[in-house]
Amino acid sequence: MYPKNTWYVACTADELSDKPLGRQICGEKIALYRAQEGRVAAVEDFCPHRGAPLSLGYVENGNLVCGYHGLVMGGDGKTVEMPGQRVRGFPCIKPYAVVERYGFVWVWPGDQAQADPNLIPHLEWAVNEDWAYGGGLFHIGCDYRLMIDNLMDLTHETYVHASSIGQKEIDEAPPVTTVHGDEVVTARHMENIMAPPFWRMALRGNGLADDVPVDRWQICRFTPPSHVLIEVGVAHAGKGGYHAAPQHKASSIVVDFITPETDTSIWYFWGMARNFAAQDQALTESIREGQGKIFSEDLEMLERQQQNLLAHPQRNLLKLNIDAGGVQSRKILERLIAKERAPEAQLIATTVTPA
Repeated sequence: MYPKNTWYVACTADELSDKPLGRQICGEKIALYRAQEGRVAAVEDFCPHRGAPLSLGYVENGNLVCGYHGLVMGGDGKTVEMPGQRVRGFPCIKPYAVVERYGFVWVWPGDQAQADPNLIPHLEWAVNEDWAYGGGLFHIGCDYRLMIDNLMDLTHETYVHASSIGQKEIDEAPPVTTVHGDEVVTARHMENIMAPPFWRMALRGNGLADDVPVDRWQICRFTPPSHVLIEVGVAHAGKGGYHAAPQHKASSIVVDFITPETDTSIWYFWGMARNFAAQDQALTESIREGQGKIFSEDLEMLERQQQNLLAHPQRNLLKLNIDAGGVQSRKILERLIAKERAPEAQLIATTVTPA
């Protein structure tokens, strides 16, 4: 269902305080916590004594203490001590490679020997003072690929988000999808239209008139395992559209990190990064609030869609030109998953004894 030899966003950095956090990722239950000197650690959320969730315990001296019988677990998956017991023979639990970067905590659920921090994507907007960011987290009961489909085809904005970012001109501008290695790009450009309510607010936030025609763009970029970054914006018409000078436009990057919890549920980390009026905290909060309302409009649709698909697994769904971004993204995922499973399949094939 999902690649495991890759980095997923497990949580935001501020979700980890003085207590451990339990989170299921790609079907694996993980306890995340801050160890010595605030360093992030992650281990299987399973006490080797009686199977209690370690995330219900507490952190002491940089170690994770089980809240059931006091077993002390180190970040390497080995038991450190337990009151009144010798722990040398205790079995190890799985430790996870984990990195805190860009305000997120990234975890590698697969083969730990392959975990390379250099594979975490570079996020310029997270380290550049000319950018501001605000976001949030939703838990959604759907297959992570349904959310990728949703984000790679923004035609639904006309209908699901009619009061905020939707407009009929989206339907009238055909998207163009291209594939570059493991990246899928779906782009849509609209010229000489009126901005919808959300973008009128953004224009005002950048000191621009909001009652004149604009050129609008949506450039959706998927990269494995489930990251979708969307360049969006509007510029006063005739000023160059996407390439307009900063004083003529309001543009942002919609940030979407989709982390599978199970086959039918996800942790959805969303936000918006912008490179105008970056020091305006009130604008950041206003955009975050508006975006949160927009994304919340997707929740019922995706969860009900998932329920329909589970109830009718035999149905073949249509694939239209607007679905190209999601279809190509799934092809990349299928290839990566098959590559991960190839050694396992080869091992099974070599160990099966012919009849």
